[in-house]
Amino acid sequence: MGRDEEDDKNGGGERRLGDETASSLLDGTGLVCVTGGTGFVASWLIMRLLQRGYSVRATVRANAEGNKKDICYLTELPFASERLKIFTADLNEPESFKPAIEGCKAVFHVAHPMDPSSNESEETVTKRTVQGLMGILNSCLDAKTVKRFFYTSSAVTVFYGDGSGGGGNGGEVDESVWSDVEVFRNQKEKRVSSSYVVSKMAAETAALEFGEKSGLEVVTLVIPLVVGPFISPSLPSSVFISLAMIFGNYKEKYLFDTYNMVHIDDVARAMIYLLERPIAKGRYICSSVEMKIDEVFEFLSSRFPQFQLPSIDLKNYKVEKRMSLSSKKLMSAGFEFKYGAEEIFAGAIKSCQARGFL
Repeated sequence: MGRDEEDDKNGGGERRLGDETASSLLDGTGLVCVTGGTGFVASWLIMRLLQRGYSVRATVRANAEGNKKDICYLTELPFASERLKIFTADLNEPESFKPAIEGCKAVFHVAHPMDPSSNESEETVTKRTVQGLMGILNSCLDAKTVKRFFYTSSAVTVFYGDGSGGGGNGGEVDESVWSDVEVFRNQKEKRVSSSYVVSKMAAETAALEFGEKSGLEVVTLVIPLVVGPFISPSLPSSVFISLAMIFGNYKEKYLFDTYNMVHIDDVARAMIYLLERPIAKGRYICSSVEMKIDEVFEFLSSRFPQFQLPSIDLKNYKVEKRMSLSSKKLMSAGFEFKYGAEEIFAGAIKSCQARGFL
């Protein structure tokens, strides 16, 4: 089966940006850039931005073999022929993003290097991630038109705490919490690679520090498993993980004590909402559904009886315990989640069936 690469309105402006200019920005029009355009989150975001009225520049990686990549699911989107332009760029060559960013009012950085076989070292992945990010951020400043920059972060940047305190109460974490890499390293069974955790933390930290020093408005969206329907032809890894019981991979690394999830459309809606707010800055956790493993089992069993789920004592199965995620900051800014567990799983399963994965 295929897997996605993971990969998320302003006016003109000066190199340093102040709050006094914010109220005149982000009115549902203008030119924006989305990196990693072929991925699950990015492709859905592109679709919603076009529907909203934006003109979009999307970056995609060139195929290693030099073959032309099939991106008709992007180029055939409604309004794409008038308002979508595709650029080739690669995180290994940060300068390659400059043409796509030139003249844009906002940039959504969704691209992230993935190493499914985990053959690359932690240092290699982190260096490429951060260097690519810094090149894109500097291109944003050089363009002199970019007012707001979005980095798509991950819940792995908050999940692995030492329990010694920090934001949130009763096992709940908020944007003030950062993972302790050593806590992650000491886990007996790791559900994700250390290179992913370390590179995501390094990149989000670097983006926020860059914003503080340069005056560029930097927003990071911290997201858990993103699930729901998809327009990309390959199977998003987060969808595969969320449906592990249905796919029959329950004995692998995809079982968690708690599933923290968010619908793909709520992610895109949150990004656009923060894009259009007069003021948006810093980290925002975007997580709406939390289900224990036995709740997921019961839900899928009752709602989708056509699938043969595993016969296993889930309550005694050794799985990773997850913290609760607080989206209070995002909701206090006025955002409202639209989708629950029913839409999350039904949308994912419907897309999987339509593409022959189920």
